[in-house]
Amino acid sequence: MNKFLIPIFSAVLLTSCATNLSYSGSAFKDSYNSITANELKTHLYIVASDEMQGRDTGSEGQKKAGRYLISQYEKMGISHPKVMNSYYQTVPKEALKGRRGDLPESENILAFIEGTEKPNEIIVISAHYDHVGMKDGVIYNGADDDGSGTVALLEIAEAFQIAKKSGKSPKRSVLFLHVTGEEHGLLGSKYYSENPVFPLANTVANLNIDMIGRCDKDNCGKDYVYVIGSEMLSSELKKINEKANSTNTKLELNYKYDDPKDPQRLYYRSDHYNFAKNNIPVAFYFDGIHEDYHQPTDDPEKIDYELLKKRTQLVLSTAWELANRDARIIVDGKNLR
Repeated sequence: MNKFLIPIFSAVLLTSCATNLSYSGSAFKDSYNSITANELKTHLYIVASDEMQGRDTGSEGQKKAGRYLISQYEKMGISHPKVMNSYYQTVPKEALKGRRGDLPESENILAFIEGTEKPNEIIVISAHYDHVGMKDGVIYNGADDDGSGTVALLEIAEAFQIAKKSGKSPKRSVLFLHVTGEEHGLLGSKYYSENPVFPLANTVANLNIDMIGRCDKDNCGKDYVYVIGSEMLSSELKKINEKANSTNTKLELNYKYDDPKDPQRLYYRSDHYNFAKNNIPVAFYFDGIHEDYHQPTDDPEKIDYELLKKRTQLVLSTAWELANRDARIIVDGKNLR
C-alpha cells in the first residue's frame, strides 16, 4: 500500500437497479471452497521470497514475480484479453516518474475471463504486485504488502475458472489486474485508467485488494477486514458486499477508514482510487497498519493464512454477485467526499 495521499474528487449519478444475490448451487460452492490456505501459502512463499528481491517497480525481481503469475494463469487455462498480444500492458518509463525518482519501464499484468451474457461489462479485481525492493542490501519482501493481494487474485481467478469449466461462466467479464508502481504513487493503475484495455464506461466496479494477510493492533484475534469506499459511489455495492459476507464468510466488516475525517486518508492511498476518480464504484479490502508495514520483516511466515483465505473468499463472493446479477450496480454518488 502506498503511504502518500491523493487529492479529493467528485462523482456523478447514473441509473439504478435491484440486487438479486444467489449463492446456492454447486458451482459457487465448489469455486468458494477451491480457495485454500495451503494454496495461498504456496503462492506467497514464492511471490514474497528473497529470490524476488522485494519486487521494486521495473526490477528483475518484479519481472520474475510477474513471470510466475503468468505461469499460473497459463496453468489454469486463463488467457489475457483478446485485444492484447500477451498478458503484459507495458507501462513506459515516462509514466513512471514517481515520488522516489524516475523508474525503468515496467508492466501491468492482465488475465481475463469473458462473460457469457454481458461480455462488454467488466468487473475489475486488482492488486499491486510491486513492493519497495531492497535498501542497503536488505530485502523488503512485502508478503502482506501486497503479496497477499497478489496471491488472492490468483485464487479468485482459479475459482472463476473452476466455475467456467463446470458450465457456470460469469455473465459479465472479469479482469484480473496486477498493477505495477503502486508504491511509487499508484502509477500502474493510473496508467491503466488513462489507457484502459476496456472502456472505463463499461467497467462496472473495481474490487481492490491491498494487504489482507495480517492484523493491526486493534483487531488481532478477530476475523475482520477493513472495507473502504464501498458506498462512496454506489449505495448498492456496500449492501452486496455485506450480504456476501453474512451469507458466506461472516467476517467483522470494519468501516473505520470510511470516515472523511480519518487522518490516514486510506481511501486515496491504493489503486482503487484511480477507478473511483473516474466514477467507478470501488471497494478496498485491507487489514490495517501493522508493525511490519514497509519493513524488511514483512515476511510470509507472519501471514495468517486462514484469515487470508476468508478475506479472499469474501472478495470472490462479492465479485461473483457483481458478475452474475441481472443489472449492473447503480452509481448514485452517496457520501461524496
